[in-house]
Amino acid sequence: MNFHYVKRYRMEMNLLRWQAPVLRLPHGYLLVPWHHSLTQHHAEVKYRSFRDGIDAQVFPCLGELEGCERLMSEIKAKDGFVPEATWLVEYIGDGLRYAEYCGTIQAVRTQKNRSSIQNVGVLAEHRGLGLGKGLMLASLLGMQQVGITQVGLEVTAENRSAVQLYHQLGFRSVRTLYKSVELACAPAGS
Repeated sequence: MNFHYVKRYRMEMNLLRWQAPVLRLPHGYLLVPWHHSLTQHHAEVKYRSFRDGIDAQVFPCLGELEGCERLMSEIKAKDGFVPEATWLVEYIGDGLRYAEYCGTIQAVRTQKNRSSIQNVGVLAEHRGLGLGKGLMLASLLGMQQVGITQVGLEVTAENRSAVQLYHQLGFRSVRTLYKSVELACAPAGS
C-alpha cells in the first residue's frame, strides 16, 4: 500500500458578524427542511455527490452507499444534531414525475454556541447553479435561529470551488491539516 497526504482546511465563521445574503435557488429547485423520514434521501445524495471524488478517498464511507447510510444514522443520533440546519435540495424543474433530491447538508452542535457543518453535497449534474450556496445559507440561517454563533467546517483544499464559496460567505481558514490516505498499489507492469 501507498500513502498520500491530502491537504484540508479547517475554516470558521462568526455568525454574530455575518450579514446573510438573500437566499435564492434557481427556478425548479426547492429547499426541503429536515424530517427523520428523509434520512435515506440524505444518505443517497451524499453518496452520489461524493463517491467519485477525492473525499471518498479521504473518507472511504463516502464512497459506499452503506457508509453514507451509517454516517447519516450517526449524525441524526448525535445529541447536538441541528435539524434546523439540515436540508435537502429537490429538483422539480421537469415536473413532479422527474423530481429528485440533488443536494444535502447537515450540522451538529459541538458546544453550546458552536456547531460544525458535516457534509455539503450536490450531485455532479446539478453543480454550478448555486445550490451549494443555497444549502449553506439555509444551514447558517438555521443555526442562527437556534442561537449558534460560531460555525466550523473542514474542506479538502483540492475542492477549490467549495473553498472559494466558504470564503465568499465569510469563513476564514484557521488551520491547515494533512490527512493520510491509503492508496492501493498499481498492478505490476502498469
